[in-house]
Amino acid sequence: TLRDRFRMRVNLYKHREERTIEPGTFANLVSHTLYERRFGPYFVEPVIAGLDKNQQPFICNMDLIGNINYAKDFVVCGTASDNLFGMCESLWEPDLGPEDLFEMVSQALLNAVDRDAMSGWGAVVHIITPDGTITRELKGRMD
Repeated sequence: TLRDRFRMRVNLYKHREERTIEPGTFANLVSHTLYERRFGPYFVEPVIAGLDKNQQPFICNMDLIGNINYAKDFVVCGTASDNLFGMCESLWEPDLGPEDLFEMVSQALLNAVDRDAMSGWGAVVHIITPDGTITRELKGRMD
């Protein structure tokens, strides 16, 4: 699977470079992997988020052939991306704390998914902080 391919390449990077991979480097690795299959692409829209070595946030997403979209604030993807983009633009503020960020993401996801017939069944939200990752599940409509 694609996950196994990324895991193998990250492990090769760790052994070759003798350090952990940074989010920006991982984004380039994913981009190159997707571009290799541009004529028979994987149908994925990856979102890569993390903290770099200076504990600064990094976030980007890609299309199915690996074109990287770097962002300072937020990225969206999936079938509800149009609705998500509007919700995130209206709710997002800079320098939100972990709890406020979770509340903003939850509201944006649930409201956008409610307006899209092909989305639903909830979501998993990961908040990445220097102390660790907070993971919570959201329950959405079940129709």
